[in-house]
Order: sequence, then C-alpha cells, then structure tokens
Amino acid sequence: MQTRQTRRYHHGDLRAALLTRAEETLREKGPAALSLRELARDLGVSHAAPSRHFKDKQSLLDALGQVGFARLGETLTASQVSAGESFADRLGALARAYVGFAGGNAELLDLMFSIKHDPEASEALVRAAQDMSTLATRLITEGQRRGEVRPGPVESIAVPLFTTLHGFASIAVSGTHPSQTPDEDLENIIAFTLRGCAPDAPERDGDSRTPSL
Repeated sequence: MQTRQTRRYHHGDLRAALLTRAEETLREKGPAALSLRELARDLGVSHAAPSRHFKDKQSLLDALGQVGFARLGETLTASQVSAGESFADRLGALARAYVGFAGGNAELLDLMFSIKHDPEASEALVRAAQDMSTLATRLITEGQRRGEVRPGPVESIAVPLFTTLHGFASIAVSGTHPSQTPDEDLENIIAFTLRGCAPDAPERDGDSRTPSL
C-alpha cells in the first residue's frame, strides 16, 4: 500500500514537497502546528533533511508567504485577461478574483499578511508582496489617465480600496459574515469602491457651494 509519504514526496524535490505539506498542515491545523521535524516525519525523510532548505520555522513561513503572494499575483493577473477595458470592469474582475482566492486559501492569506510585517521577514518576501500590489497600482494609474478615477496620489486611492476589499474578504471567509447573499454583497462592495474612486462631478452653471449672503 502506498503511504502518504510515498505519495507526497519524490526524491530530488524535497523543498517543494516540504512547502506543499506545510501548506496542507497550515490549512488543516493552523500555523502553530507547523514543525520542520513533523514535516520531515510526514515525508519519510530524516529530521535533519529539511535544514538543507529551511534553517528554521521562520524561514519556512517566509517561503510559504512568498509562494502565496506569487500565486495571488498570478490569480489577479489572470483576472485581467478577459476583463473589459474600463476601470470598472477591471476593478470588478480584480475584486472577484481576490475574494475567490481568499475563499480557497484563507489560512494562507492570513499567514501572508501577518508574516510580511514580521521584523524578520526576508527582502524576497517584501518584494513578493510589493509585486502583488503593483497590478492594483497600475490599474488606478491607468484609470486616472482615462479620466475614470479621481486625480491625486495613487496611494491615497489604493489604500482605502485595498483595505475595503481585504476586509470584506476576511469577513466573508471567516464564517462570521451575517448575510446570506455574499455574491450580491461583493457586487455592492465593488459599486461602493467605484463611487469612492470616481472623479468629482463637475459643477453645473449656477451651482455654487458657497451660499450667497
């Protein structure tokens, strides 16, 4: 009979096998259960073997975070391939992809954003997180160029946009979301965000914000 170790590990690819099993453990038991020794036992290798790839648990978590950000970046990039040209279409596709990723990778997403703020986070992890956000930045910049997004510093638009989206995704996957219509709620979040990004409406002739005395 094939054992779990035989199915999961193929000689010569121990690093990938460790990351795969670590992600499974993260999903099943949470980050506290992650241990290089336990991963080695699961994969049927010596307890010292993982040290050739990860010096400690922190470096394993760091690598998992990098994997997560790379996968999220690929998911968000793919969402733009079939999206329309407008900022509304592209933002909608991005938001749905992000929430979809969160739904399928809740534990990993939580780890990604907690570990990237760790003082011991590697430069590679920080770069991976920045690369993921580049797509949203480009989206806003292009929306401004087309006149579909209000002018101003990109960060002043990106921060509330992302925190709104990430907050909704976190609530949606936590099981604490009270609504029975999460898809409809997401569309409302997208519409709300679009209104916040939109340029101010031009004043009509005779419309003054300062009342006459």
